[in-house]
Amino acid sequence: MNQIIKLRWPIVIGLVGLTIALFFLAPNLTDQAEEAGTFQLPEDAASKRAADILKEAGAGQETISLVFPLDAGLNDSSREEIADIVKELQTIGSPVSDILDPFENEEMENQLVSEDQQTVLVPITVDGTNEQVNELAEEIRSTIVPDDLTVYITGEAIIFNDVNISSQEGLERTEIITVVLIFALLLAVFRSIITPIIPLVSIGITYLLSQSLVAFFIDWFGFPVSNYTQIFLVAVLFGIGTDYCILLLSRYKEELSAGQPVETAILNTYKTAGRTLLISGLAVFIGFFAIGFADFPIFKSAVGVSVGIAVLLVVLFTIVPFFMVTLKEKLFWPSKKSASHNDSKLWSWFSTLSVKRPILSMLVVAIITVPLLFTYDGDLSYNTVDEIGDQYESVKGLNAIADGFGQGDSLPVQVIISSDEDIVTESTVPYIEMMSKEIERVEGVDSVRSITRPAGEVLEDFYVDHQLGQIADGLKEAQTGLGEIQVGLTEAENGLAEITGQMPAGSDDASETGGLGEAAEGLGQLTEQLGLVSQGLQQQQNIPQTVEQLGAIQQELDVIQQGLSGAATQLEGQGDQAAALGGGLTQLAEGVGASNEGLSEIEEGLNSAISIIEEMSDSDAVRDTGVFIPEGTLENEEFTQVIDRYVISENTGIKMEVILSDDPYSPEAIETVERIKTTVERASIDTPFDDAEFAYAGVSSTNSDLNVISSDDYTQTVIIMLISLFVVLTIIFRSIIMPLYMIGSLLLTYFTSIAVAELIFINGLGFEGISWAVPFFGFVMLVALGVDYSIFLLDRFKEEAEKGLSVKEAMTVSMEKMGTVIITAAIILAGTFGAMMPSGVLSLMQIATIVITGLLLYGLIVLPLLIPAITVSFDKGVWWPFKKKE
Repeated sequence: MNQIIKLRWPIVIGLVGLTIALFFLAPNLTDQAEEAGTFQLPEDAASKRAADILKEAGAGQETISLVFPLDAGLNDSSREEIADIVKELQTIGSPVSDILDPFENEEMENQLVSEDQQTVLVPITVDGTNEQVNELAEEIRSTIVPDDLTVYITGEAIIFNDVNISSQEGLERTEIITVVLIFALLLAVFRSIITPIIPLVSIGITYLLSQSLVAFFIDWFGFPVSNYTQIFLVAVLFGIGTDYCILLLSRYKEELSAGQPVETAILNTYKTAGRTLLISGLAVFIGFFAIGFADFPIFKSAVGVSVGIAVLLVVLFTIVPFFMVTLKEKLFWPSKKSASHNDSKLWSWFSTLSVKRPILSMLVVAIITVPLLFTYDGDLSYNTVDEIGDQYESVKGLNAIADGFGQGDSLPVQVIISSDEDIVTESTVPYIEMMSKEIERVEGVDSVRSITRPAGEVLEDFYVDHQLGQIADGLKEAQTGLGEIQVGLTEAENGLAEITGQMPAGSDDASETGGLGEAAEGLGQLTEQLGLVSQGLQQQQNIPQTVEQLGAIQQELDVIQQGLSGAATQLEGQGDQAAALGGGLTQLAEGVGASNEGLSEIEEGLNSAISIIEEMSDSDAVRDTGVFIPEGTLENEEFTQVIDRYVISENTGIKMEVILSDDPYSPEAIETVERIKTTVERASIDTPFDDAEFAYAGVSSTNSDLNVISSDDYTQTVIIMLISLFVVLTIIFRSIIMPLYMIGSLLLTYFTSIAVAELIFINGLGFEGISWAVPFFGFVMLVALGVDYSIFLLDRFKEEAEKGLSVKEAMTVSMEKMGTVIITAAIILAGTFGAMMPSGVLSLMQIATIVITGLLLYGLIVLPLLIPAITVSFDKGVWWPFKKKE
């Protein structure tokens, strides 16, 4: 410290110069956080893999929706106005890749116009980055949508952008409120105009320098970053930075009050309070550094705070001594006495209970905390919309979709099937329908849209039972047709017999009469055969045999037709009566020909039925799924639109859209996604998709991954953090006992605080749960910061005990000396987190609630009552397995 005091001017000038230089040279931390995104899932997460598959297939476009709320319902005027907007949208070009016109056809209208006709959707597919999506949305608002028309533009990218905007606005408010609040609190504590400036300058330099270093680390080393990084840097650095400054300045004033020269007072301050500060700073540094072992990037992003802690310690050991030496006693001007240095009367009173009656003291703490612990349910929320509230247009649009079409329709779950080979064929599509049917049965699923049910409804034409029913109907029609042909041939037979009887008497050509008679007899035989064929088709439904019989009948009819035509030609060349009879024969020949053509049509239909039935009999899919796709169906022009929508990556990938019956952001939706995953896995066994890759996209799928990853990471990181703190505290205090109850007291405080947060936000304000990231960050913040106060107390206790005082005496003196400092520090730190409350970001408000509750509970109840009670209960055993240093 002597060298720092001697070189104080070069050190301060160099540090300030470095801060200014890096501030202008460093990348923008805000832009880096926005670029990193709200959710940064690991590469093997199902939703991340789905996004990658869609991107590789060129189908990873973002979909945004124009939502038209129509209070008066859809009418000719609003229909025309929306149609005009769609036409303008179609002229935009890049990055728009597709626009669905709600009035293009009846099917599209049923899908994009709500049943009550009060909500119309215009989905727009955008092939671009989130930034381009939001730029497009702004362009649509400003240039296409009329000012007098209410239209909401919403989509995942727009919602996430609104969350980022809200976070940044909240950060700006937090920074201003924090500075004003700290200055006011320090002014009240030290009763000096000069003193509050020292912490603010020191922490300001720390924050600017830390922010720049973190930004460089992000570029150089891929340091994790999120919206939380900057906010936590502000809250933690201003909070504990102020606490540490109070600790140093309080001890410095104490040394000056004892008559020590300025330099001696500074040296003594850093030997005592400086040591405590280093221990506390090291504990906090380890707490935040341990976050770096997390796997989830969002959690890891708080590791940047450890950089800030390291910089803070450097600043406190350089900048603060500079002001102490330079300003001397004037540092506390105009106050001659600071309230922060009086012995704490409150903690002195606490000591009479905790030191003299430890059991009663522990009972008091239990009465306050244990009932609250029993109210804790651990309900979590993954609703991003709750983060910003419904004042944003994107949220209003989402709510309008939910009201008009159902909550699940706004953000469906996408099931992606990907393979290395062609998986979209007539033999594989039936298994898609089977899978769609299985998914639709899952609890929490409303409907499924896929290649076999593009509008979410089952296409009965694909099912074998329906197709067989159509074949049966065809056989009935064939039977009816055979009956009609039989009647026609009977009439032809009767007509031929009549003509034969009317032949002119004495005709020289007797063969004519005989030939016509044979033809009539042949028609009679064929009529009987048709009757037998029709009867056989009805009874046996032996289609191949029927076709064979019809072929033979057709041949005979050909002969008869030719004979009648020849006879008619001969008669027409004779007298008038013969000519008239020849005309009748011509008509009969034509009738027989028409009957023959009818038989050809029936035969063709029966051959088609045979072909379909043979395909069905050879199809494994029919046996497995009950679905049959006739050959050529997928190439049908009418089916092209369906293929374009649900098939990706040149027939090697398939999309399915699952509409949930619950809110896509709800915990129930997460459970539904897990059931969908299990169902798909089971339904794909022994199918053409057995070796295919399955991935899941959409908000609910992302939240499902978040649930699993954040839960596992939370447990892992907490264990690492607590073990690290335990090891460090054991080494520092030369005791295993003290670290155990220090950490135990913090755990008690944390779970009590989060129980209070649940009561406020769930039971009181009606939210469905605590935001998913809050328990992790609340724990890290409260434990890493709260451990400071136990170190403040127990390090002073260790100092007093080493002077030869008994455990009870050392604890009593420590509480009297450190009470005011700890209470003041806790209030200031709680105040800095309180500055998050006006941010408007739900997760920050909940984290702030946990930290504020925890710090005040710890500083006013747990630390003065529980820690001393446990310490004195162990007496000299508190140093186990080491010995107290004298």
